[in-house]
Amino acid sequence: MKLSVAMCTYNGEKFLKEQLDSIINQTVKVDEIIVCDDISTDTTLQILATYNEEYPNLFKIYKNEINLKSVKNFEKAIGLCTGDIIFLSDQDDVWVLNKVEVYKNYFATNSRINVLASNGYCIDEQGKEHEKYAIWDVPQFLREKNIDFNYFELISYIANIATGASMAFRKKIVSDILPFPIIKDFHHDEWIAIMSSKKNSFELLNDKYFYYRIHENQQVGGVFYKKEENSKIGLTNLFNIHQKDTSASLVNIKRKLKKIVAAYHRNKAIIASEGKINNSIFYENLVNIENLFYSTQMDMKSNYPIASFLLKISDKILNKRQLN
Repeated sequence: MKLSVAMCTYNGEKFLKEQLDSIINQTVKVDEIIVCDDISTDTTLQILATYNEEYPNLFKIYKNEINLKSVKNFEKAIGLCTGDIIFLSDQDDVWVLNKVEVYKNYFATNSRINVLASNGYCIDEQGKEHEKYAIWDVPQFLREKNIDFNYFELISYIANIATGASMAFRKKIVSDILPFPIIKDFHHDEWIAIMSSKKNSFELLNDKYFYYRIHENQQVGGVFYKKEENSKIGLTNLFNIHQKDTSASLVNIKRKLKKIVAAYHRNKAIIASEGKINNSIFYENLVNIENLFYSTQMDMKSNYPIASFLLKISDKILNKRQLN
């Protein structure tokens, strides 16, 4: 089983060495590290050149002629990988040293799974770990409450729970996921998670296999929450799609409606995008999301009738939480 890493870099000099070292020092070694640099203007390319000199048979480094931006840059890097398993890597995180070993063994013993992600730790710019809840905790929170779920509905109807920095997949699905659609605020990891979970071939491990760095220059954030009971309850209620929860607060219901509406418009944008897309999946999503929206409104009306009435009027005036 040949193992590839697809890494994208752009002005990543501050944290790049730590990430590269964590990949190189894995308990099971990867066979190639494909790096696509998006025209960095700092010392990123010099750092990569130094590693390439030290590990000449491991790295393949490509400098883009134009700035592709993250989604298309990852598309390029993935397309250049030759391994049976492709790991995605950001430039500013750190891998737990047995990540590759665990993932490789999981793929070897779970033939149904084509895409694997995991939970992760929160670290800051100095590498200090912070105790937080994360979006990746959601499946475990639902299991603890005996709430049935499937990944496709969670990701398609509410929000993405899979982060590319934790993701690996079998090369055989590359033709199913590429090219990535280009949609505002829609990322490649969400697309991979949607397409694989639709075929029931996605899994998210609750154990933590990477350190996700929070810093001022990161492109995507918003995955961590205070480690307190209210955060856990809020996340559980948000992703509790089909079961009525009379204990949900007004704030949590409003938040859920906002996420549902965002998911609705995201699915509409996917349908309108160009490329090789099975639109029947997303037309069906629109119907299901619309039903979820109205059922959530009914829950709000049952639990908070006056607030529901006032919110419905204000949302219409302000064009907030509207499907159309």
